[in-house]
Amino acid sequence: MGLRRPAIVAALCGTVVMAGWLALARFDLGLFQVAAAPVEGSRATAATAEVAPVDAAKNEDAVSLGDSAIVDVALPVPVPSPETASERVASLAPPEAAPSRAVAATSVEASDNCVLSQICIDQYLWSIYQRTPKQDTIKVSERVKVTVKTKGKTRTITKTVVKLVDEDFTWKDPKAAEKAGMPLMEYVIGGMDPGFKLKLYRGLRAMDDAGLVPGITSAFRDDYRQALASGKKAASDSSYHGGSRRGGYGHGLAADLVSAKGETRAQRWISSEILWKWIDAHGQEFGIGRPYLDRDPPHVGPIDGKEYADKRGRANAKLAEARKRRGSAENKNHAKTQSAKTASRKARSI
Repeated sequence: MGLRRPAIVAALCGTVVMAGWLALARFDLGLFQVAAAPVEGSRATAATAEVAPVDAAKNEDAVSLGDSAIVDVALPVPVPSPETASERVASLAPPEAAPSRAVAATSVEASDNCVLSQICIDQYLWSIYQRTPKQDTIKVSERVKVTVKTKGKTRTITKTVVKLVDEDFTWKDPKAAEKAGMPLMEYVIGGMDPGFKLKLYRGLRAMDDAGLVPGITSAFRDDYRQALASGKKAASDSSYHGGSRRGGYGHGLAADLVSAKGETRAQRWISSEILWKWIDAHGQEFGIGRPYLDRDPPHVGPIDGKEYADKRGRANAKLAEARKRRGSAENKNHAKTQSAKTASRKARSI
């Protein structure tokens, strides 16, 4: 037994080693078959090639953790066809978002095509209105008693003194819009006549391009809003801003324009005077003008409207009449001068 045991152990070890080598050889052969499988094969063939060596390894009880790792690495990875890859990329790519309404409006505002969209025009006018401080300087008449000395006598008289008063009317439009049951933009901008809005839009765009930074302090006004206005103003129902006698909502034919350029009130006033002169010089190109000139500097309306014709037409008629009278007087003076010269020549000839 002592001599047989080493021989038996050696024989058994040889058998085990031989079996191991056979198993590894079959396993390697399976891997070789898998590696040799064409990539372009069908999915069924690839699946068969992948499973075969694993089953063989299981049958031989030769699968270990290291072998599993080798099998996982050695197995071919199916390569998708170009069509599949493109479809997968398309499915992973985020959907293209539609442009928001605000961005679309901004892009339209920057182009001349905006004149084709009433919404775009309204949004531009609204932006001009929003950036403008709602402040004004109004003239207030006040009667005061003063003491004067005339011919050595002292007496007290009553004088009318005009003062410039700063007025903040930021609250007036919101109050009127609330009373009308409308959003502020719909009230202020929507209440104007569409044709006038188009003219105003083109004029304001030109002023913006000229660096004048135009602003709107007031646009549509109904009778209630007109009653809240201060300073020189029309009757509540007669305002061309939109009084009931002028057609009411949707028929406003006036807007008050100033310049929003400047940090202080004084700077903005100087900028506004430059803007008003620009309107007088170029407004007719866009169909807008100042009917009252410096008597109501910010007030702007369409030059083909009744208000402009009544106010500026009357002024032009007066100017034409004055020129006619001046010309007539000059002609008369010229005739007198000629007569005097003729008489003098006759006297010298005698």
